[in-house]
Amino acid sequence: MNIDTVVDKEYVGHSFRSLADAPTSALRGLSAKDAKALAQAFDVHTVRDLANLAFVKWAVAITTLAELEQETPAEQAKETLLDNAVEMTFPASDPVSVNAGITRIEVPPEVVSAHDDHQHAAKVDECTKKGLKEEAATH
Repeated sequence: MNIDTVVDKEYVGHSFRSLADAPTSALRGLSAKDAKALAQAFDVHTVRDLANLAFVKWAVAITTLAELEQETPAEQAKETLLDNAVEMTFPASDPVSVNAGITRIEVPPEVVSAHDDHQHAAKVDECTKKGLKEEAATH
């Protein structure tokens, strides 16, 4: 990214050190009125002050970690059940049996029959409760 695209015209070509100490209004799209509001609300006067503002750091950390966060046991259970329901609904995706020449559908014993409960509502609740208990036990 060309840094000159994010600063106002009067700051084009300035060094990073000078931009860090420039007023927040040096950032393109941040008016003098916006800069005054930042100064009044958060005592932020320079680009460096804005970058070091705790709220900004927290927001960056939260959004960065949100992209890497693992699914909860309840979310994993729902995804697994959804995958199994789709597989049982569309069995044509199963490989053709070499011996019989037909598609063979096997239902794992821990899965509720899709014929009786195609939405797996009971299984989702059961897995969610189990996952929450396991999660509570690890903490």
